[in-house]
Amino acid sequence: MATLLSVKDLQTRFYTQEGVVRAVNGINYDLGEGETIGIVGESGCGKSVSVLSMMRLIPSPPGKITGGEVLFEGRDLLKMDGEEIRHVRGNRIAMIFQDPMTSLNPVLTIGRQVSEALEVHLGMDKTQSRKRSIELLDMVGIPLADQRIRDYPHQFSGGMRQRVMIAMALSCNPQILIADEPTTALDVTIQAQIIDLVKRLRQEIGMAVIWITHDLGVVAGLVDRVNVMYAGFIVESGPVHSIYTTPRHPYTIGLLGSLPRLDESTHTKLKSIEGLPPDLVASLSGCPFAPRCDYAVDRCLQENPGLEGVGLDQQAACWNLEATKGYRWVR
Repeated sequence: MATLLSVKDLQTRFYTQEGVVRAVNGINYDLGEGETIGIVGESGCGKSVSVLSMMRLIPSPPGKITGGEVLFEGRDLLKMDGEEIRHVRGNRIAMIFQDPMTSLNPVLTIGRQVSEALEVHLGMDKTQSRKRSIELLDMVGIPLADQRIRDYPHQFSGGMRQRVMIAMALSCNPQILIADEPTTALDVTIQAQIIDLVKRLRQEIGMAVIWITHDLGVVAGLVDRVNVMYAGFIVESGPVHSIYTTPRHPYTIGLLGSLPRLDESTHTKLKSIEGLPPDLVASLSGCPFAPRCDYAVDRCLQENPGLEGVGLDQQAACWNLEATKGYRWVR
């Protein structure tokens, strides 16, 4: 599988009155053609900031990308000028933003918002873009698309707005689709429909997908690989089967332990990860997860571990990997 996108040592900081927020701390991963990867972790761990940095959408000030490379087909997105990156955004790399309720312009019709990218990137005229917009809305499952194209966002439900966002993202047949928690604020039935829709469209179009979520249950049947993030670091990475079967980082184990299981008694108590995430303004000397970790040793409080191979194409950043060696989540 050819590498389509390569993220190398990406670092992002926010310069605030309280101090420097170390939001993304040198993450590395590759995305192959047609591959789907998941980026998971709790709120504030740097998932969204990492992809917004890739797309050069970090507000500056206060944000600044302070290091790293994001190579797309051999070219560094972080070094492109404004015109070059605008040609990539929405055209070759598209993004579904987190909140469909606020991501659409309330004073423009749905048709106008879907057709804009077609006119800007593909040079279509009004007639061509209108026809293609109807096709896209129909493709994502919006009924009576030829009529609803004249409606405004407030006339759509949350699930339908998210479908419009997907239609906008797919309008130029991108090579990479970034989905930033696209099922947040939707009920579970609509969530399942959106996930099935993205899976079907991925197979039809052949695009690669980066799916960002805090819910490990969502990515289980969707992605090929998983990157687990904590405090701006990738703490575990590997094929989805390995992560769910034999997680090795204590944070991954904690996330999986908080999921309800169908193969256990309904009286089984869900586990929780005690404590709070670290303050990203404060200087971190050891492993950021150490104060909340059941497996921590003295070294964890002094040095931050790097990713280490723990299996076939699986890596984890932990000084006490021997303690988690026999753990199995899927039995």
